Amino acid sequence: MSDEKLIDFCEVRKKNIETKRRNFERILFSNVLGVYSVLDKDGVICPVELVDVSRDGCLLQIPWNNNKSDLTYTSDEEITFRLYFTKQSYMPVIVKVRYGKEFIDKDGRTYMHYGCEFDKSVPSFGALSSFIEFLYKYAEVSSTDKGDARVYFL
Repeated sequence: MSDEKLIDFCEVRKKNIETKRRNFERILFSNVLGVYSVLDKDGVICPVELVDVSRDGCLLQIPWNNNKSDLTYTSDEEITFRLYFTKQSYMPVIVKVRYGKEFIDKDGRTYMHYGCEFDKSVPSFGALSSFIEFLYKYAEVSSTDKGDARVYFL
């Protein structure tokens, strides 16, 4: 028997699609969508970065300074945040915090990462679900422009 490895092309394709989806999300979230967390306790609105999204939940990133009384959430706490698609309109999203951990980014800045589960019972989740499905489908069918093809029509 040979020591050669078998390559599962379906698994490799799935990993490539997942990588494309995450890269597309990061570009979309940092350049197109604004996300703000709304604290019902004090009516405070503060910016949050949406790092990742899946069919069941999302990962939020909040600037963190351990020496200050920065924004913190506990496990099982409900958070309402806003997904802004324009400057004036947003989609409210309700999530339940599943975990929180400190994260140090490549630039040395410290953040809190919160893994959250979507509340699928709220009416806005229908629209959010369609948006998430778009992200998955886009990753599956999109191509990378390497400047080697000319687009004549769309």
